[in-house]
Amino acid sequence: MRAMLVETPRPAEEGPLRQVEREVPEPGADEVRVRVEVCGVCRTDLHVVEGDLEPRRPSVIPGHEIVGIVDACGAEARRFREGDRVGVAWLHRACGRCRFCQRGAENLCLEPRFTGWEVDGGYADYTVAPEAFVYPLPAGLAPRDAAPLLCAGIIGYRAYAQSRVAAGGRLGIFGFGGSAHIVIQIARHFENEVYVFSRGDRHRGLARELGAAWVGGSHDRSPAPLDAAIVFAPAGEIVPPALEALDRGGTLAVAGIHLSDVPSLHYQRHLFQERVLRSVTANTRKDGEELLRLAEAIPIATHVIPYPLERANDALVDLKQGRIRGAAVLEIGEAIRQ
Repeated sequence: MRAMLVETPRPAEEGPLRQVEREVPEPGADEVRVRVEVCGVCRTDLHVVEGDLEPRRPSVIPGHEIVGIVDACGAEARRFREGDRVGVAWLHRACGRCRFCQRGAENLCLEPRFTGWEVDGGYADYTVAPEAFVYPLPAGLAPRDAAPLLCAGIIGYRAYAQSRVAAGGRLGIFGFGGSAHIVIQIARHFENEVYVFSRGDRHRGLARELGAAWVGGSHDRSPAPLDAAIVFAPAGEIVPPALEALDRGGTLAVAGIHLSDVPSLHYQRHLFQERVLRSVTANTRKDGEELLRLAEAIPIATHVIPYPLERANDALVDLKQGRIRGAAVLEIGEAIRQ
């Protein structure tokens, strides 16, 4: 099978991904094998290939927004049948035994494994995953539209929930890429007034199209106090102005897996009056299930730019340089590419 793998992390502009031929993987006893149709290109993939996330194994195949068809099941796998369309996301497996898993917080598992970082992901013709961590996909959802939901959507949904914004409240979104263009649709569904802070003209244009009440630059002052906010940009310098934009008792959720250093905070200006700063770490399967149900009900429309598998390096550069309006996806399956 074809696969794009990263051997030595380095800047995306240097082409860190190399196309190789690999044996088609065999599923383990509790796993299914998925013939990949589409794999989303996530900012976390960029952090993996550039080394912002410390390598967990050599020569890994990135990709964790995977949509494909089950084409083989392990001896103990009974949840899916061959031919089912499924999604594979960032959380490859949780231990199920630690104190966090036992209390329903498997996103904080002490022994997790992650798709495209510790195990091979979806920048390939095939991948394998534990059936318990694979999502059935709604029948009416096209593969390329579904792919961004499997990380950008899930982590965005969790960040939205962790921001504690009430229906009808004011929500600020800092950074407007793959996650944010999904979250704004969730927020508008719950009648939130959304304020978008973004550096890119094409991103600001999409935010307006999707119903933002106000759109400005990354460091512009908010025209109204915010009940809650989410930082999607991997830039720590955004955190102080985002906190300052909050109304009393507001919550700022930081959604990235990687963030540059946060500058010093001024207690009175940034945190006093019971403002809350919290991180968002990975996701639970419950988050994914709820997001997919919501995506079907709203319905959420993802904005995608397709690339062939062999142009994965180009997709990462375009993502890094802010040229992606919405989300990028790799079209891998033959039927998708035709």
